[in-house]
Amino acid sequence: MGKPTGFMEYDRKQTSAESPKDRVKHFNEFHQPLSMEERKCQGARCMECGVPFCQSGMMIGGMASGCPLNNLIPEWNDLLYRGNMKMALKRLTKTNNFPEFTGRVCPAPCEAACTCSLNGDAVTIKDNEYAIAEYSFEAGYIKPSPPTHRTGKKIAIIGSGPSGLAAADQLNKRGHYVTVYERSDRIGGLLMYGIPNMKLEKHIISRRVNLMKEEGVTFITGADVGNNISVEELQKEYDRIILACGASNPRDIKVPGREAKGIYFAVDYLKAATKDLLDAGTTTVEEIDHFTISAKGKKVMVIGGGDTGNDCVGTSIRQGAVSVLQLEMMPKAPDRRAENNPWPEWPRVSKTDYGQEEAIDAFGDDPRMYQATVKEFLADEQGNVCKAVVVRLESKKDEASGRMMMVPVPGSETEVEVDLVLIAAGFLGAQSYVAEAFGVELDQRTNVKTEAGKYQTNVDKVFTAGDMHRGQSLVVWAIREGREAAKAVDASLVGYSNLA
Repeated sequence: MGKPTGFMEYDRKQTSAESPKDRVKHFNEFHQPLSMEERKCQGARCMECGVPFCQSGMMIGGMASGCPLNNLIPEWNDLLYRGNMKMALKRLTKTNNFPEFTGRVCPAPCEAACTCSLNGDAVTIKDNEYAIAEYSFEAGYIKPSPPTHRTGKKIAIIGSGPSGLAAADQLNKRGHYVTVYERSDRIGGLLMYGIPNMKLEKHIISRRVNLMKEEGVTFITGADVGNNISVEELQKEYDRIILACGASNPRDIKVPGREAKGIYFAVDYLKAATKDLLDAGTTTVEEIDHFTISAKGKKVMVIGGGDTGNDCVGTSIRQGAVSVLQLEMMPKAPDRRAENNPWPEWPRVSKTDYGQEEAIDAFGDDPRMYQATVKEFLADEQGNVCKAVVVRLESKKDEASGRMMMVPVPGSETEVEVDLVLIAAGFLGAQSYVAEAFGVELDQRTNVKTEAGKYQTNVDKVFTAGDMHRGQSLVVWAIREGREAAKAVDASLVGYSNLA
Protein backbone atom coordinates (compact mmCIF):
# COMPACT_ATOMS: atom_id res chain seq x y z
CA MET A 1 0.00 0.00 0.00
CA GLY A 2 1.15 3.51 -0.63
CA LYS A 3 4.48 3.97 -2.38
CA PRO A 4 6.82 1.07 -1.51
CA THR A 5 9.79 3.42 -1.08
CA GLY A 6 7.78 6.38 0.25
CA PHE A 7 8.85 5.95 3.87
CA MET A 8 12.48 6.36 2.72
CA GLU A 9 11.81 9.27 0.37
CA TYR A 10 9.55 11.46 2.50
CA ASP A 11 9.97 12.64 6.08
CA ARG A 12 7.02 12.72 8.43
CA LYS A 13 5.36 16.12 8.23
CA GLN A 14 2.54 17.07 10.58
CA THR A 15 0.06 19.91 10.41
CA SER A 16 1.59 23.09 11.77
CA ALA A 17 0.24 24.59 15.01
CA GLU A 18 -0.39 28.25 15.69
CA SER A 19 2.02 29.63 18.29
CA PRO A 20 0.87 29.36 21.93
CA LYS A 21 1.00 33.14 22.29
CA ASP A 22 -1.48 33.60 19.43
CA ARG A 23 -3.80 30.65 19.93
CA VAL A 24 -4.64 31.47 23.56
CA LYS A 25 -6.45 34.53 22.19
CA HIS A 26 -9.24 32.30 20.90
CA PHE A 27 -10.98 28.97 21.49
CA ASN A 28 -10.73 27.68 17.91
CA GLU A 29 -8.83 24.73 16.48
CA PHE A 30 -5.30 25.91 15.80
CA HIS A 31 -3.67 23.50 13.32
CA GLN A 32 -3.14 24.41 9.67
CA PRO A 33 -3.71 21.46 7.28
CA LEU A 34 -1.09 20.56 4.71
CA SER A 35 -1.72 21.07 1.01
CA MET A 36 -3.21 18.07 -0.78
CA GLU A 37 0.06 17.41 -2.60
CA GLU A 38 1.96 17.33 0.70
CA ARG A 39 -0.74 15.12 2.19
CA LYS A 40 -0.41 12.63 -0.67
CA CYS A 41 3.30 12.35 0.15
CA GLN A 42 2.37 11.51 3.73
CA GLY A 43 0.02 8.81 2.45
CA ALA A 44 2.90 7.49 0.35
CA ARG A 45 4.90 6.82 3.53
CA CYS A 46 2.63 3.84 4.33
CA MET A 47 5.18 1.13 3.61
CA GLU A 48 3.32 -2.04 2.56
CA CYS A 49 4.59 -3.66 5.75
CA GLY A 50 2.79 -6.98 5.25
CA VAL A 51 1.34 -7.16 8.78
CA PRO A 52 -0.46 -3.84 9.44
CA PHE A 53 -0.33 -3.58 13.24
CA CYS A 54 -1.86 -0.11 12.85
CA GLN A 55 -5.32 -1.59 12.26
CA SER A 56 -5.12 -4.49 14.71
CA GLY A 57 -6.87 -3.01 17.76
CA MET A 58 -5.25 -5.62 20.02
CA MET A 59 -5.03 -5.24 23.78
CA ILE A 60 -1.41 -5.55 24.92
CA GLY A 61 -0.46 -4.84 28.52
CA GLY A 62 -3.95 -3.55 29.23
CA MET A 63 -3.78 -0.89 26.51
CA ALA A 64 -4.88 -0.75 22.89
CA SER A 65 -2.27 -1.36 20.21
CA GLY A 66 -3.55 -0.24 16.85
CA CYS A 67 -6.96 1.10 15.93
CA PRO A 68 -9.89 -0.20 18.04
CA LEU A 69 -12.14 0.36 15.02
CA ASN A 70 -9.91 -1.83 12.85
CA ASN A 71 -9.78 0.98 10.29
CA LEU A 72 -8.43 -0.21 6.93
CA ILE A 73 -5.52 2.19 7.24
CA PRO A 74 -3.10 0.87 4.56
CA GLU A 75 -5.93 0.81 2.04
CA TRP A 76 -7.03 4.40 2.45
CA ASN A 77 -3.45 5.63 2.79
CA ASP A 78 -2.77 4.07 -0.63
CA LEU A 79 -5.91 5.66 -2.09
CA LEU A 80 -4.96 9.04 -0.60
CA TYR A 81 -1.50 8.77 -2.17
CA ARG A 82 -3.06 7.97 -5.55
CA GLY A 83 -5.58 10.82 -5.25
CA ASN A 84 -8.64 8.57 -5.33
CA MET A 85 -10.41 10.45 -2.55
CA LYS A 86 -13.90 9.12 -3.18
CA MET A 87 -12.76 5.53 -2.77
CA ALA A 88 -10.55 6.52 0.18
CA LEU A 89 -13.68 7.83 1.91
CA LYS A 90 -15.56 4.60 1.20
CA ARG A 91 -12.82 2.49 2.76
CA LEU A 92 -12.52 4.86 5.73
CA THR A 93 -16.25 4.95 6.50
CA LYS A 94 -16.58 1.20 6.16
CA THR A 95 -15.34 0.97 9.75
CA ASN A 96 -15.65 4.52 11.10
CA ASN A 97 -18.90 6.51 11.12
CA PHE A 98 -17.28 9.79 12.13
CA PRO A 99 -13.72 10.22 10.81
CA GLU A 100 -14.07 13.99 11.18
CA PHE A 101 -14.25 13.45 14.98
CA THR A 102 -11.54 10.84 15.39
CA GLY A 103 -9.24 12.70 12.99
CA ARG A 104 -9.30 15.51 15.53
CA VAL A 105 -9.51 14.00 19.01
CA CYS A 106 -8.16 10.44 18.86
CA PRO A 107 -4.74 9.92 20.53
CA ALA A 108 -3.85 7.70 17.54
CA PRO A 109 -2.96 4.27 18.93
CA CYS A 110 -2.67 3.38 15.23
CA GLU A 111 0.43 5.55 14.91
CA ALA A 112 2.01 4.04 18.02
CA ALA A 113 1.69 0.61 16.34
CA CYS A 114 2.79 1.78 12.87
CA THR A 115 5.67 -0.34 11.58
CA CYS A 116 7.47 2.83 10.50
CA SER A 117 7.60 3.88 14.16
CA LEU A 118 9.68 0.81 15.07
CA ASN A 119 12.85 2.45 13.74
CA GLY A 120 11.67 5.90 12.72
CA ASP A 121 8.66 8.19 12.54
CA ALA A 122 5.14 6.80 12.18
CA VAL A 123 2.91 7.60 9.23
CA THR A 124 0.66 10.60 9.94
CA ILE A 125 -2.41 8.35 10.05
CA LYS A 126 -4.57 10.66 12.15
CA ASP A 127 -3.86 13.70 9.97
CA ASN A 128 -4.46 11.63 6.82
CA GLU A 129 -7.85 10.54 8.19
CA TYR A 130 -8.76 14.16 8.95
CA ALA A 131 -7.73 15.19 5.43
CA ILE A 132 -9.86 12.52 3.75
CA ALA A 133 -12.89 13.43 5.84
CA GLU A 134 -12.66 17.20 5.35
CA TYR A 135 -11.89 16.94 1.64
CA SER A 136 -14.92 14.67 1.24
CA PHE A 137 -17.24 17.14 2.96
CA GLU A 138 -15.94 20.00 0.80
CA ALA A 139 -16.20 17.93 -2.39
CA GLY A 140 -19.76 16.86 -1.60
CA TYR A 141 -18.91 13.17 -1.27
CA ILE A 142 -20.52 13.08 2.17
CA LYS A 143 -24.19 13.82 1.73
CA PRO A 144 -27.52 12.57 3.13
CA SER A 145 -28.27 8.98 2.18
CA PRO A 146 -31.55 7.95 3.86
CA PRO A 147 -32.52 4.27 3.73
CA THR A 148 -34.75 3.25 0.85
CA HIS A 149 -36.79 0.89 3.03
CA ARG A 150 -38.06 1.12 6.60
CA THR A 151 -38.56 -1.94 8.80
CA GLY A 152 -41.17 -0.36 11.05
CA LYS A 153 -39.08 -1.16 14.16
CA LYS A 154 -38.47 1.68 16.62
CA ILE A 155 -35.33 2.13 18.70
CA ALA A 156 -34.60 4.65 21.47
CA ILE A 157 -31.01 5.59 22.22
CA ILE A 158 -30.39 7.33 25.55
CA GLY A 159 -27.37 9.57 25.19
CA SER A 160 -25.93 11.35 22.15
CA GLY A 161 -22.21 10.91 22.69
CA PRO A 162 -20.03 9.05 20.18
CA SER A 163 -21.39 5.59 21.07
CA GLY A 164 -25.03 6.72 20.90
CA LEU A 165 -24.48 8.55 17.61
CA ALA A 166 -22.66 5.57 16.08
CA ALA A 167 -25.45 3.18 17.11
CA ALA A 168 -28.06 5.59 15.75
CA ASP A 169 -26.24 5.96 12.43
CA GLN A 170 -25.89 2.20 11.97
CA LEU A 171 -29.45 1.32 12.91
CA ASN A 172 -30.90 4.08 10.77
CA LYS A 173 -28.91 2.82 7.79
CA ARG A 174 -30.49 -0.59 8.42
CA GLY A 175 -33.93 0.99 8.03
CA HIS A 176 -35.09 1.11 11.65
CA TYR A 177 -36.69 4.24 13.11
CA VAL A 178 -34.22 5.76 15.58
CA THR A 179 -34.82 8.43 18.21
CA VAL A 180 -31.92 9.79 20.27
CA TYR A 181 -32.67 11.30 23.70
CA GLU A 182 -30.17 13.79 25.15
CA ARG A 183 -30.55 15.44 28.56
CA SER A 184 -28.42 18.48 27.66
CA ASP A 185 -29.55 21.37 25.50
CA ARG A 186 -27.33 20.33 22.58
CA ILE A 187 -26.60 17.03 20.87
CA GLY A 188 -23.13 15.50 21.16
CA GLY A 189 -22.59 14.37 24.74
CA LEU A 190 -18.87 14.08 25.42
CA LEU A 191 -18.09 15.48 21.98
CA MET A 192 -20.11 18.64 22.62
CA TYR A 193 -19.42 19.40 26.27
CA GLY A 194 -16.49 17.20 27.31
CA ILE A 195 -13.98 18.18 24.61
CA PRO A 196 -13.06 21.87 24.24
CA ASN A 197 -13.42 23.84 21.03
CA MET A 198 -9.64 23.92 20.63
CA LYS A 199 -9.71 20.21 19.79
CA LEU A 200 -13.17 19.95 18.22
CA GLU A 201 -15.09 22.98 17.02
CA LYS A 202 -18.78 22.48 17.68
CA HIS A 203 -20.01 23.28 14.17
CA ILE A 204 -18.28 20.03 13.14
CA ILE A 205 -20.68 18.12 15.41
CA SER A 206 -23.67 20.10 14.16
CA ARG A 207 -22.69 19.35 10.58
CA ARG A 208 -22.85 15.60 11.26
CA VAL A 209 -26.02 15.78 13.37
CA ASN A 210 -27.80 17.77 10.64
CA LEU A 211 -26.75 15.13 8.12
CA MET A 212 -28.18 12.38 10.34
CA LYS A 213 -31.42 14.34 10.70
CA GLU A 214 -31.74 14.51 6.93
CA GLU A 215 -31.23 10.76 6.85
CA GLY A 216 -34.15 10.26 9.22
CA VAL A 217 -32.73 10.12 12.75
CA THR A 218 -34.83 12.01 15.33
CA PHE A 219 -33.07 13.94 18.12
CA ILE A 220 -34.72 15.16 21.32
CA THR A 221 -32.80 17.46 23.67
CA GLY A 222 -33.64 18.37 27.28
CA ALA A 223 -34.82 14.77 27.72
CA ASP A 224 -33.50 13.49 31.05
CA VAL A 225 -34.63 9.87 31.00
CA GLY A 226 -35.38 8.67 34.50
CA ASN A 227 -36.37 12.18 35.56
CA ASN A 228 -38.54 14.12 33.10
CA ILE A 229 -38.92 11.22 30.66
CA SER A 230 -40.73 8.09 31.84
CA VAL A 231 -38.85 4.80 31.43
CA GLU A 232 -42.15 2.91 31.36
CA GLU A 233 -43.42 4.97 28.43
CA LEU A 234 -40.21 4.42 26.50
CA GLN A 235 -40.44 0.67 27.03
CA LYS A 236 -44.01 0.69 25.72
CA GLU A 237 -43.22 2.83 22.68
CA TYR A 238 -39.95 1.31 21.46
CA ASP A 239 -38.98 -2.18 20.35
CA ARG A 240 -35.43 -1.81 21.72
CA ILE A 241 -33.55 0.68 23.92
CA ILE A 242 -29.79 1.37 24.03
CA LEU A 243 -28.31 3.04 27.11
CA ALA A 244 -25.32 5.13 26.03
CA CYS A 245 -25.16 7.71 28.80
CA GLY A 246 -21.40 7.74 29.29
CA ALA A 247 -19.29 7.44 32.43
CA SER A 248 -20.23 10.81 33.84
CA ASN A 249 -19.82 10.15 37.56
CA PRO A 250 -16.61 12.07 38.44
CA ARG A 251 -14.14 10.78 41.03
CA ASP A 252 -13.94 13.18 43.98
CA ILE A 253 -11.06 14.24 46.23
CA LYS A 254 -12.28 13.53 49.75
CA VAL A 255 -10.07 15.64 51.99
CA PRO A 256 -10.75 18.22 54.74
CA GLY A 257 -11.97 21.52 53.32
CA ARG A 258 -13.47 19.99 50.19
CA GLU A 259 -16.71 21.91 50.83
CA ALA A 260 -14.99 25.27 50.21
CA LYS A 261 -16.35 27.41 47.38
CA GLY A 262 -14.30 27.56 44.20
CA ILE A 263 -13.70 23.80 43.89
CA TYR A 264 -15.28 22.19 40.83
CA PHE A 265 -15.20 18.97 38.89
CA ALA A 266 -13.36 19.38 35.60
CA VAL A 267 -16.33 18.06 33.63
CA ASP A 268 -18.58 20.81 35.04
CA TYR A 269 -15.98 23.47 34.36
CA LEU A 270 -15.37 22.42 30.76
CA LYS A 271 -19.07 22.06 30.04
CA ALA A 272 -19.80 25.51 31.44
CA ALA A 273 -17.00 27.08 29.39
CA THR A 274 -18.19 25.50 26.14
CA LYS A 275 -21.83 26.40 26.82
CA ASP A 276 -20.86 30.01 27.55
CA LEU A 277 -19.01 30.23 24.23
CA LEU A 278 -21.87 28.71 22.27
CA ASP A 279 -24.46 30.91 23.95
CA ALA A 280 -22.34 34.01 23.31
CA GLY A 281 -21.87 33.07 19.66
CA THR A 282 -18.15 33.81 19.62
CA THR A 283 -14.85 32.05 20.27
CA THR A 284 -12.61 35.10 20.60
CA VAL A 285 -11.31 35.66 24.13
CA GLU A 286 -11.73 39.45 24.11
CA GLU A 287 -15.37 39.15 23.00
CA ILE A 288 -16.38 36.96 25.96
CA ASP A 289 -17.37 39.13 28.91
CA HIS A 290 -18.71 36.39 31.16
CA PHE A 291 -17.90 32.82 32.10
CA THR A 292 -20.10 30.89 34.53
CA ILE A 293 -16.95 29.49 36.12
CA SER A 294 -14.08 31.85 35.36
CA ALA A 295 -10.33 31.52 35.90
CA LYS A 296 -9.72 35.19 35.14
CA GLY A 297 -7.22 36.69 37.57
CA LYS A 298 -7.09 33.44 39.58
CA LYS A 299 -4.43 31.02 40.73
CA VAL A 300 -5.67 27.74 39.31
CA MET A 301 -4.93 24.24 40.57
CA VAL A 302 -5.79 21.28 38.34
CA ILE A 303 -5.82 17.93 40.13
CA GLY A 304 -5.13 15.13 37.67
CA GLY A 305 -3.23 14.64 34.45
CA GLY A 306 -4.52 13.12 31.26
CA ASP A 307 -6.48 14.80 28.51
CA THR A 308 -9.11 16.30 30.82
CA GLY A 309 -6.51 17.90 33.07
CA ASN A 310 -4.69 19.31 30.06
CA ASP A 311 -7.96 20.70 28.67
CA CYS A 312 -8.52 22.49 31.99
CA VAL A 313 -5.04 24.02 31.77
CA GLY A 314 -5.63 25.30 28.23
CA THR A 315 -9.11 26.62 29.03
CA SER A 316 -8.05 28.42 32.21
CA ILE A 317 -5.18 30.16 30.41
CA ARG A 318 -7.59 31.43 27.75
CA GLN A 319 -9.86 32.73 30.48
CA GLY A 320 -7.01 34.74 32.00
CA ALA A 321 -5.56 32.68 34.87
CA VAL A 322 -2.54 34.29 36.54
CA SER A 323 -0.96 30.92 37.33
CA VAL A 324 -1.68 27.23 36.80
CA LEU A 325 -0.46 24.26 38.84
CA GLN A 326 -1.29 20.74 37.69
CA LEU A 327 -0.90 17.88 40.17
CA GLU A 328 -0.22 14.34 38.97
CA MET A 329 -0.13 11.45 41.42
CA MET A 330 2.15 9.22 39.38
CA PRO A 331 5.86 9.74 38.60
CA LYS A 332 6.83 11.43 35.34
CA ALA A 333 6.90 8.91 32.51
CA PRO A 334 10.22 8.39 30.70
CA ASP A 335 10.98 10.51 27.65
CA ARG A 336 11.65 7.38 25.58
CA ARG A 337 10.19 3.88 25.55
CA ALA A 338 11.49 1.70 28.34
CA GLU A 339 12.81 -1.77 27.53
CA ASN A 340 9.73 -3.32 29.14
CA ASN A 341 7.46 -1.21 26.89
CA PRO A 342 8.41 -2.37 23.37
CA TRP A 343 6.71 -1.62 20.06
CA PRO A 344 3.86 -2.19 19.16
CA GLU A 345 2.63 -1.52 22.71
CA TRP A 346 1.22 1.91 23.42
CA PRO A 347 4.30 3.99 24.37
CA ARG A 348 4.16 4.95 28.03
CA VAL A 349 6.27 8.06 27.56
CA SER A 350 6.02 11.64 28.74
CA LYS A 351 4.33 14.09 26.41
CA THR A 352 3.73 17.80 26.63
CA ASP A 353 0.24 18.56 25.31
CA TYR A 354 -1.17 21.83 24.00
CA GLY A 355 -2.29 23.16 27.38
CA GLN A 356 1.08 22.52 29.00
CA GLU A 357 2.82 24.14 26.02
CA GLU A 358 0.66 27.22 26.55
CA ALA A 359 1.39 27.28 30.28
CA ILE A 360 5.13 27.10 29.63
CA ASP A 361 4.83 29.97 27.16
CA ALA A 362 2.64 32.07 29.49
CA PHE A 363 4.37 31.44 32.84
CA GLY A 364 7.82 30.14 31.95
CA ASP A 365 7.49 26.73 33.61
CA ASP A 366 5.83 23.38 33.03
CA PRO A 367 2.67 23.46 35.21
CA ARG A 368 2.95 19.81 36.25
CA MET A 369 4.00 18.65 39.71
CA TYR A 370 4.47 14.89 39.72
CA GLN A 371 3.96 12.48 42.64
CA ALA A 372 1.80 14.97 44.51
CA THR A 373 -1.77 15.36 45.69
CA VAL A 374 -3.89 17.54 47.97
CA LYS A 375 -4.07 16.70 51.67
CA GLU A 376 -6.35 19.58 52.69
CA PHE A 377 -8.08 22.68 51.36
CA LEU A 378 -8.15 25.93 53.35
CA ALA A 379 -10.87 28.57 53.01
CA ASP A 380 -11.02 32.29 53.80
CA GLU A 381 -13.64 33.98 55.99
CA GLN A 382 -16.13 33.99 53.10
CA GLY A 383 -15.75 30.25 52.59
CA ASN A 384 -13.77 30.56 49.37
CA VAL A 385 -10.82 28.26 48.82
CA CYS A 386 -7.59 30.20 49.31
CA LYS A 387 -4.92 27.57 49.91
CA ALA A 388 -4.25 23.89 49.38
CA VAL A 389 -1.95 21.71 51.43
CA VAL A 390 0.01 19.64 48.91
CA VAL A 391 1.78 16.45 49.94
CA ARG A 392 4.42 14.53 48.03
CA LEU A 393 3.88 10.84 47.22
CA GLU A 394 6.14 7.81 46.90
CA SER A 395 5.60 4.27 45.69
CA LYS A 396 5.46 1.57 48.37
CA LYS A 397 4.19 -1.98 48.48
CA ASP A 398 0.94 -2.49 50.36
CA GLU A 399 1.50 -5.40 52.73
CA ALA A 400 -2.12 -6.55 52.63
CA SER A 401 -2.58 -6.68 48.85
CA GLY A 402 1.02 -6.91 47.71
CA ARG A 403 0.37 -4.08 45.23
CA MET A 404 2.52 -1.01 44.79
CA MET A 405 0.67 2.07 46.06
CA MET A 406 1.35 5.81 45.98
CA VAL A 407 1.49 6.92 49.63
CA PRO A 408 2.23 10.31 51.29
CA VAL A 409 5.81 11.15 52.22
CA PRO A 410 5.81 12.17 55.93
CA GLY A 411 6.71 15.81 56.48
CA SER A 412 6.50 16.76 52.78
CA GLU A 413 3.46 19.03 53.13
CA THR A 414 3.56 22.53 51.60
CA GLU A 415 0.89 25.24 51.31
CA VAL A 416 0.00 26.59 47.90
CA GLU A 417 -2.18 29.65 47.26
CA VAL A 418 -5.17 28.83 45.03
CA ASP A 419 -8.40 30.59 44.03
CA LEU A 420 -9.87 27.95 41.71
CA VAL A 421 -9.52 24.18 41.96
CA LEU A 422 -10.50 21.83 39.12
CA ILE A 423 -10.74 18.10 39.90
CA ALA A 424 -9.80 15.99 36.87
CA ALA A 425 -9.29 12.69 38.66
CA GLY A 426 -11.22 10.49 36.24
CA PHE A 427 -14.65 8.89 36.45
CA LEU A 428 -16.20 6.09 38.49
CA GLY A 429 -18.73 4.93 35.92
CA ALA A 430 -22.29 5.75 34.97
CA GLN A 431 -24.53 7.96 37.08
CA SER A 432 -26.76 5.54 38.90
CA TYR A 433 -30.23 7.07 38.40
CA VAL A 434 -30.61 5.97 34.77
CA ALA A 435 -29.50 2.42 35.56
CA GLU A 436 -31.83 2.31 38.56
CA ALA A 437 -34.75 3.62 36.50
CA PHE A 438 -34.31 0.79 33.98
CA GLY A 439 -33.39 -1.80 36.60
CA VAL A 440 -30.17 -2.84 34.86
CA GLU A 441 -27.40 -4.47 36.87
CA LEU A 442 -24.05 -2.75 37.43
CA ASP A 443 -20.66 -4.38 37.82
CA GLN A 444 -18.08 -3.67 40.53
CA ARG A 445 -16.87 -0.62 38.62
CA THR A 446 -20.45 0.77 38.44
CA ASN A 447 -20.61 0.16 34.67
CA VAL A 448 -23.71 -1.47 33.20
CA LYS A 449 -23.20 -5.22 33.39
CA THR A 450 -23.45 -7.58 30.41
CA GLU A 451 -21.93 -10.89 29.42
CA ALA A 452 -18.36 -10.51 28.15
CA GLY A 453 -18.41 -9.27 24.58
CA LYS A 454 -22.19 -8.78 24.64
CA TYR A 455 -24.38 -5.67 24.83
CA GLN A 456 -27.69 -7.05 26.10
CA THR A 457 -28.38 -6.08 29.74
CA ASN A 458 -30.28 -8.20 32.27
CA VAL A 459 -33.46 -6.30 31.28
CA ASP A 460 -35.32 -7.59 28.24
CA LYS A 461 -34.91 -5.43 25.11
CA VAL A 462 -32.48 -3.05 26.85
CA PHE A 463 -28.89 -2.84 25.56
CA THR A 464 -25.90 -0.68 26.47
CA ALA A 465 -22.80 0.74 24.80
CA GLY A 466 -19.86 3.10 25.21
CA ASP A 467 -18.37 4.41 28.44
CA MET A 468 -21.53 3.42 30.32
CA HIS A 469 -20.65 -0.16 29.41
CA ARG A 470 -16.83 -0.27 29.43
CA GLY A 471 -15.92 2.70 31.63
CA GLN A 472 -14.17 5.92 30.67
CA SER A 473 -12.30 5.38 27.43
CA LEU A 474 -11.46 6.79 24.00
CA VAL A 475 -13.86 8.11 21.37
CA VAL A 476 -12.76 5.30 19.02
CA TRP A 477 -13.77 2.68 21.60
CA ALA A 478 -17.13 4.44 22.03
CA ILE A 479 -17.77 4.36 18.28
CA ARG A 480 -16.82 0.68 18.14
CA GLU A 481 -19.15 -0.12 21.03
CA GLY A 482 -21.99 1.81 19.40
CA ARG A 483 -21.50 -0.09 16.15
CA GLU A 484 -21.39 -3.48 17.89
CA ALA A 485 -24.41 -2.70 20.07
CA ALA A 486 -26.30 -1.66 16.91
CA LYS A 487 -25.43 -4.99 15.32
CA ALA A 488 -26.69 -6.87 18.40
CA VAL A 489 -29.93 -4.87 18.42
CA ASP A 490 -30.44 -5.40 14.70
CA ALA A 491 -29.94 -9.16 15.04
CA SER A 492 -32.36 -9.31 17.98
CA LEU A 493 -35.02 -7.56 15.89
CA VAL A 494 -34.79 -9.38 12.57
CA GLY A 495 -32.90 -12.57 13.41
CA TYR A 496 -29.65 -11.64 11.67
CA SER A 497 -27.59 -8.55 10.87
CA ASN A 498 -25.57 -7.45 7.88
CA LEU A 499 -24.12 -4.48 9.75
CA ALA A 500 -20.31 -4.43 9.86
